[in-house]
Amino acid sequence: MFCPFCNHRESRVLESRLTTDNSVRRRRECESCNKRFTTYEKLDVVQFLVVKRSGSREPYIREKLRAGLSRACAKTNITAEQIDDLVDAVENEMQASGRRELSSINLGEMVLALLSPLDQVAYVRFASVYRQFRSIDDFIQELTLLKNLPNKQDVAATASGAKSS
Repeated sequence: MFCPFCNHRESRVLESRLTTDNSVRRRRECESCNKRFTTYEKLDVVQFLVVKRSGSREPYIREKLRAGLSRACAKTNITAEQIDDLVDAVENEMQASGRRELSSINLGEMVLALLSPLDQVAYVRFASVYRQFRSIDDFIQELTLLKNLPNKQDVAATASGAKSS
């Protein structure tokens, strides 16, 4: 931390406190000029942007993804905790990617890949909205794909090439 008075690089932390807005207030003393100053440290949360199919960008909203998953998982054996874990896993993948923008296509495929081993009905419900099924043939094609795959975790990876709309 640079001293605001003499621009020296080294300072000692005399006191640290957590503030009401969850930042850390540190009282410091410069090792060169011995003047004291205060710094505030706040965690910088990376805000992701979702690039929609239309090309527009909108902020990633956790609750929007959770609501879509809750609708897809309604009346299945998937618990609220499993939905939260799935959303956490998606967010962890987003963080690990190192990118600030993620296409809605990639986001949907991530969700489908994580949802397929949990429940096939929830998977098809989510896929029907995400992939914008327009006819019964779209459902039959997805169900056939789901039925014929020996490893259900590969459904989303394989299905992403099966329907191009």
